[in-house]
Amino acid sequence: MLKSYQYWTLSLIAALGLLLMILDIIYVNRNQTVRAEVEGRAQYIQQSVQLQGLYQEMIKALADLSVRNKDDKLRDLLNQEGINVTVNPPAQTPAAAPAKGR
Repeated sequence: MLKSYQYWTLSLIAALGLLLMILDIIYVNRNQTVRAEVEGRAQYIQQSVQLQGLYQEMIKALADLSVRNKDDKLRDLLNQEGINVTVNPPAQTPAAAPAKGR
């Protein structure tokens, strides 16, 4: 037979064990939610990196188009997005040296 203080001690230990089990379940569920959110962000970043080349090609095409058509509105739009479009002067070829007569 258990004495009164032994009964209450064991009951208290059992209640603490039950409380710890409930807290563990809560934290496992929270951890799964956070893990799913982190995995979603990682997937977004990975897809963004894969699309970066396509985005660069699109921006280059828009910049070329704005220069070719002298489209100031498109150039301004690119500038608003932080993309500076500058026109490089065409490269000049050196004049052919005159042939020396013999």
